[in-house]
Amino acid sequence: MSFAAPEAFALLLLPVLAYLLRPPRAETAAAAYLPPALAGRMGGEVHGPPRVGLWAPALVWALLVLALAGPQRPANVDLITASGRDVVLAIDLSGSMEKEDFLLDGTRVSRLEAVKAVAARFVEGRAGDRVGLVVFGDRAYVAAPLTHDVTSVAHVIETLTVGVSGRSTAISDGLGLAMKRLEGEPAGSRVVILLSDGVDTTGTVDPAEAGRLAARLGIRVHTVALGPDSAIGKVGRADALDVATLEAVAAASGGRMFRVRTTDELAAVAAAVDTLEPSQSDVPPIRTMEAYWPWPAGAALVLALVIVATGRRLL
Repeated sequence: MSFAAPEAFALLLLPVLAYLLRPPRAETAAAAYLPPALAGRMGGEVHGPPRVGLWAPALVWALLVLALAGPQRPANVDLITASGRDVVLAIDLSGSMEKEDFLLDGTRVSRLEAVKAVAARFVEGRAGDRVGLVVFGDRAYVAAPLTHDVTSVAHVIETLTVGVSGRSTAISDGLGLAMKRLEGEPAGSRVVILLSDGVDTTGTVDPAEAGRLAARLGIRVHTVALGPDSAIGKVGRADALDVATLEAVAAASGGRMFRVRTTDELAAVAAAVDTLEPSQSDVPPIRTMEAYWPWPAGAALVLALVIVATGRRLL
């Protein structure tokens, strides 16, 4: 058994300090003193709720501090070997991703719905990799930091909606933020997978230049062109598909560009990532910890409710 935040135990001293630093209690004098015998003849003393002393609230506080300390121990599950790969998905959430010109398993859906379906499945199959998520529209945002918890990243992908980051397409910003998350990481393979229709509507930075920067940083960028072949080169249209830009980004970084229209075609992207040579010599297995803080937290809640429900006085 270990604790995620053992420094939280210092909070056990807080009630003691509060007691020592409390202001002096004002003394009150009774208007008249009645002997016990006389008090009994006049109806007796009025008793309040039973006293329980300070042990009950002290126990509640101790249980809460124990929960804050985060008791944990290694989970009794099969260990997953770390691959030495860091993969960041950069997903386009611009307005053009609403265009329903994408075939997913024979059904016509929007570009984003297709991305959500295939990207979530792809991420869930990356056990051993550290996976992160960047989304971009007018600006780029980190939707999920690099983590071995691929299931949580897949869940975030499934909840994406068009417009949360604006309706423009800032490919360079999205790619730049993804590279920033990977820069300086010790992983043997650092990969960005850019999923977009490729039409950069911001014009602030040349996406190909961002690809060349990725190459200098040792980051490989694979790009995925989304949309039908009929949308290729349709400059100025909302559903345009700029394959040339995505090809330039991938080529500049040493990656590959893929045309993806169905779930099966995404397998080519997965295969490309698997061919990278990760450095596994000094990569430890992934350790998972099982948290036990809900138990002391729940016990503290139950005890506090008992004190309130019974109306017992503390002193």
